[in-house]
Amino acid sequence: MTTIQDIVRSINRNLVPAFEERLRSVLGEQDREWLIDQIVRLTLDAHSLEEIDRRSEVEARARARTERAVRVGELALDEAALAAFVAEHVSTTRERLIAEGYLAGDAPEKGTVLLSAGHRTDTGESLLRRAKDVLFALLFGDDSTNTHLARVQQELLTLTLPRSKADALDFMRASTELAAAGNWQDPDNVSSDERADNVVLEVQFGEVHGELVGAGIVRCLSLINNLQVNEQVLYARMINIEETTLIV
Repeated sequence: MTTIQDIVRSINRNLVPAFEERLRSVLGEQDREWLIDQIVRLTLDAHSLEEIDRRSEVEARARARTERAVRVGELALDEAALAAFVAEHVSTTRERLIAEGYLAGDAPEKGTVLLSAGHRTDTGESLLRRAKDVLFALLFGDDSTNTHLARVQQELLTLTLPRSKADALDFMRASTELAAAGNWQDPDNVSSDERADNVVLEVQFGEVHGELVGAGIVRCLSLINNLQVNEQVLYARMINIEETTLIV
């Protein structure tokens, strides 16, 4: 009596030669170093692979931090440069980003998935990187990063976003991360949530007279939301801190 296993083995016997030929052809087109890396991975156990991946991730984050430090230094951000940045983007919307060629017209609608590099043009990618660099300078910048802002008071930024999109702001060092369940009733029925898995990020920063840093943070977050995070409403608030235990 024929069994399913017999049928599967019979089909496999017919497919293996063609599969092997196709596999050899495709592998023959690959980069030699990539092939060596893949062969090495096949010989390692799961623990070794996890350690290699962890080390690669740490190295990648270190490179990203170094590259960001260089870019932030090149911004030479002071109040004049910040005021110009705020004025430039005070009326920037998703529609304007699409019209001016920063964002693809068929990008997923707000309240759905995180936007990827494929949804942005090269100029859009550059603008997103600049917005993140300016935000980094506003929150953490000092003389060591060529950031010159006369900070006169401490404020607390609280930002809420879905956990699945939190990596978009993984450059925000010295932040406190809290878990939170969110509820959102979307009037357009695109992204209603009930007890959604959210992350609350809290960052203490220095403000200048006239609250220009806060205005800059809002502009940066608006750009990041429209170009990547893609929420209908990105919840953020800033409050003045009268006293703090943060000793410097």
